Amino acid sequence: MRIAVTGSIATDHLMTFPGRFADQLVADQLHTVSLSFLVDQLEVRRGGVAANIAFGMGQLGTAPVLVGAVGADFAEYRAWLDRHGVDTQSVHVSETRHTARFVCTTDADHNQIGSFYAGAMSEARFIELKAVSDRVGGIDLVSIGADDPEAMLRHTEDCRTRGVPFAADFSQQIARMDGAEIRSLLEGATYLFSNEYEKGLIETKTGLSDAEILEKVGHRVTTLGARGVRIEAVGEPVIEVGVPEEERKAEPTGVGDAFRAGFLSGLVWGVSKERAAQVGCMLATLVIETVGTQEYTLERGHFLERFAKAYGEEAAAEVRAHLS
Repeated sequence: MRIAVTGSIATDHLMTFPGRFADQLVADQLHTVSLSFLVDQLEVRRGGVAANIAFGMGQLGTAPVLVGAVGADFAEYRAWLDRHGVDTQSVHVSETRHTARFVCTTDADHNQIGSFYAGAMSEARFIELKAVSDRVGGIDLVSIGADDPEAMLRHTEDCRTRGVPFAADFSQQIARMDGAEIRSLLEGATYLFSNEYEKGLIETKTGLSDAEILEKVGHRVTTLGARGVRIEAVGEPVIEVGVPEEERKAEPTGVGDAFRAGFLSGLVWGVSKERAAQVGCMLATLVIETVGTQEYTLERGHFLERFAKAYGEEAAAEVRAHLS
């Protein structure tokens, strides 16, 4: 089974200001703010939902095809993903724009000032999935993640027209989409991913009930934070999977992407949806224990030991057969 992962590819530039923003603001001059902060720390992290998911799948050895748009500054990031088992040959490189970038400064009180530059991401709408499929000899599932909205709509329509199964995963783009757009993106999806809050927002914006949405998609996969994940489908028993015990909690950014990477890898292996969700929860646990969305290391023995502790020896034996 070959999976193409579409969505954003970005870098995060995170800075720390040792003072307080509030101390630099003059109450009667807020209409003409002109400030510069001398920061004492800079971290550049690789990110973007598609890249994060693809990285996790690469760690699990399932050879994902990354589909998205970047700038000419992507060379080092590309090399990193290539080294970690991701096929990056279908990534579109813009001739005029930089790779999407989030720049954020955090002060001593944990207040933040940030900006997001979409950049080359806006060119993702020009990517043709047929060309991607032809290059790799066929695609069995397309994961359509948060991206340029026009790209998300085009990829979804391409999948429906060509009869290719797809997973709808709106993530951060739900906030800017209206009900009609969301309806269009979920109609006929094999999988609909969301967290619990996004689930409610989808229902509110579309005006559809949970039952009505289930009629329109194959499976609804809802992540529940510390309570794990729930998988629902019409006429099937509800599957609920808990999360493994954490060794520590460092940062939650990228946890949802890691779950998706594990779940999709389970589909590639052909295991049950319950087992796939368990793999997703285990990978998500590794990410929450690490600062950065792609800074964790998957060590096979350690992964399987913790997996067995959480889900049993029989489950671990099944995963062991696939985990390279």
